[in-house]
Amino acid sequence: MSNTRSETNGNPLEKDFSRGHNGAFSPNYPSGNNHEGGDNYQNGGMNPNYPGTNGGHGSGYHLGPDEPSDTALKKIKTAGSISISPELFEKLYLSPQNNIKGDLRRTFGNPTPLAILGFLLSLTPLSCDLMGWRGAGGNGAASTGVYYFMGGLLMLLGGLLEFFLGNTFPFVVFCSFGGFWFTFGATLTPTFNSYGAYSPDPSMPAEGLNSPAFAASFGFFLLFMGLLCFIYLICSLRTNACFFIIFLTLVLTFCLLAGTYWNLALGNAALAAKLQVAAGACSFVTTMSGWWIFFAQMLAALDFPFQVPVGDMSHLIKGYSEKMKDNEEYGA
Repeated sequence: MSNTRSETNGNPLEKDFSRGHNGAFSPNYPSGNNHEGGDNYQNGGMNPNYPGTNGGHGSGYHLGPDEPSDTALKKIKTAGSISISPELFEKLYLSPQNNIKGDLRRTFGNPTPLAILGFLLSLTPLSCDLMGWRGAGGNGAASTGVYYFMGGLLMLLGGLLEFFLGNTFPFVVFCSFGGFWFTFGATLTPTFNSYGAYSPDPSMPAEGLNSPAFAASFGFFLLFMGLLCFIYLICSLRTNACFFIIFLTLVLTFCLLAGTYWNLALGNAALAAKLQVAAGACSFVTTMSGWWIFFAQMLAALDFPFQVPVGDMSHLIKGYSEKMKDNEEYGA
């Protein structure tokens, strides 16, 4: 009986992303994809029933980002070893390939699009509010429920699932922004009394929104969110261009919003209004880049016959472990 293996849903892009238990990788692909970051699994090692490209031994198959679906499915059904390109892995998980144990990436779906969706459905309407489109305003208070149940909940859930898949960078990014959306929603919720504590009249808590002390205090939170995004910006140099644009524009957004609140505290309402519009414009660019990533991931997840690029940059900066491995090889 031939030693074949097929997936339950036949999806070559959402399954078989993890290494095997022995951490091996396919020797038949000596290109830049086949190093420490090459991510695949082994099904019992060499299989003589499936001759490889190098002759009479079994070989691993490699799924590239532009692999035709019929060819990919044929390879999955007959392969003893399957690998996924770093470009496709990075597109799906927004993180360079990493070596993990277990088969969780083959067992569960990809949580990355879920977290991105929560982020986009919270920030896109907020950016329109900040720019005052069609008379919108009120610091986005009309979308308070969205911040809780789309931004906060979905990003936190997606981040925790990334944790179990071994994807540290998306885990930290998604959970931190999930916390941000919960925080922002709570600030706008009267029950938390965040602005009511600054009101000169306890019976009119909304007056606290106009308090210089409240505006000056909340500006610091926005400033340090900008610092956090700057750290993410540096880290995103090993992901893709769209993710880099997202954090670049978020740094600008949070700095402009901090300037907005500080100018409100100083009584410079006209300048604060201009800074708020500029922040809304920057965050709108953020969302457009995010929607592009979301679209690309959904196409890849469904193995569409065409894919859209996200500007992979994972190969531009070599990882520390790769450099150490190269140094050991050169030293030997």
